[in-house]
Amino acid sequence: MSEDVEAILARLRTVLDPVEGSIPDKPSRGDGDLNDMPTPSGRKLKPAAVLALLVKRESGLTVLFTRRADHLQAHAGQVSFPGGRQMAGRETLAECALRETEEEVGLTPDQITLLGRWETYETGTGYAVTPFAGVIEPGFDLSPDPGEVAEVFETPFGFLMDPDNHKLEEREFAGMLRRFYAMPHKGRYIWGATAGMLRALSIRYAQGRPMQSVRSVRESRS
Repeated sequence: MSEDVEAILARLRTVLDPVEGSIPDKPSRGDGDLNDMPTPSGRKLKPAAVLALLVKRESGLTVLFTRRADHLQAHAGQVSFPGGRQMAGRETLAECALRETEEEVGLTPDQITLLGRWETYETGTGYAVTPFAGVIEPGFDLSPDPGEVAEVFETPFGFLMDPDNHKLEEREFAGMLRRFYAMPHKGRYIWGATAGMLRALSIRYAQGRPMQSVRSVRESRS
């Protein structure tokens, strides 16, 4: 196993927020960061969670993604992290991310070590998505849910963290021009909210925790 893998994981543990720490009421990142998207008055965001699962390959760390099934009504064919809407009152956001990962690709919580989380992301569809990072040893078996997942693949962590690979693109949606980040890699097109969350993680990885997060961590420990 490359020494770089353990160094990267050690860095992530330093820059990520605690798994079960307090989460700000209002997301600090979102689809509106690059676009003029006024938030509807009184909109209540639906809590959700995703898992950026890091695989400890001999060649280095990779990140596991799914490509959503083409027959789905929402975001068909798009690349995403495993994840989904929280069952409010029945699970924490971390438990939500692990449950959805098991349901979508068949990996159980006992196989995964959570490292932490980073900024919650507000989507244009009204979700407040909290991304978690976790790590898994190689040698696992996947059981993708054919009702949700068309494909499971991995992309090198280093590629995703390199700002030179974060392409700022634009496309027309519902008659409006929308700007977004994209990270094309070997025929896969990682974009939208998933790319936005990866962009936020790359900034953290390079610069450390934002001051607001540092204060929140201290408060959660007091």
